[in-house]
Amino acid sequence: MRIYRERFQASAQLAAPYVMLGVNVVAAETDDEAQFLASSGRESIASLRAGRPTQLPPPSREWMREEPADPLQRTRVSFIGSAATVHQQLDEFIARTGADEVIVTSHIYDHRARLQSYELTAAR
Repeated sequence: MRIYRERFQASAQLAAPYVMLGVNVVAAETDDEAQFLASSGRESIASLRAGRPTQLPPPSREWMREEPADPLQRTRVSFIGSAATVHQQLDEFIARTGADEVIVTSHIYDHRARLQSYELTAAR
């Protein structure tokens, strides 16, 4: 991003550099519930990396854990927790990266829980 911003040249379409970053967000009423909902994505990513791609599975207590210590096994950027937790994490990420816009995706099995995650994330 630093190189992009340093070397940016204005055009008819864009006067200044603009950075959009994609992040995974799982927000719920509590941090524990969000960790539970996030287990679907963790299991799905693990299956994909093991060469066994699958549809997004339902959440499982077995997959409720923190991100692996091995950076190659981690999801790149995920914010998981209650609305307050996610807002704090997003604020820190935006301050650190200087992102102009954040694109949010949520790997949540239950559609209603996914919509609630988006609502909690958007509510400021």
